Amino acid sequence: MKVLLLKDVKGLGKAGEVKDGYGKNFLIGKGSALHATNEVLKKHEANLRKKAAQEIAEMERLKEVEKILAKTELKIKRKLGANGSLFGAVTKDEISHEFKAQHNLDIDKKTIEIKNAIKSTGLFEITIKLGHGIHAPFKLEIIGE
Repeated sequence: MKVLLLKDVKGLGKAGEVKDGYGKNFLIGKGSALHATNEVLKKHEANLRKKAAQEIAEMERLKEVEKILAKTELKIKRKLGANGSLFGAVTKDEISHEFKAQHNLDIDKKTIEIKNAIKSTGLFEITIKLGHGIHAPFKLEIIGE
């Protein structure tokens, strides 16, 4: 019996020939596979093409966001200590909140990459992981109060 696996099945892997009883009773019965008819295979191929087109559109959108972020400069004001250094380091959470406040952009703090801890004033280049291997750099300026 030829079946099209709809999701991963441990020990089976990809779609292929399986015993009739296993295919009918377990895979199809549990919703893990469908009979591999021409109609089902064509629908599956159409879904794969649709997903590929959506991924291409998503990558184009992310590249546009990358261009916007490259032009963006974020400014954060922090109090300075007696020796002119910051009280603590600038956190990813702070950067995320400032993006929302200054540019109305929702940036997840988990996607922000800081190479070295920011503990002084100045201009820093920070990177945001947008997904699909696209990393968007932006300028972060820390200003002392």
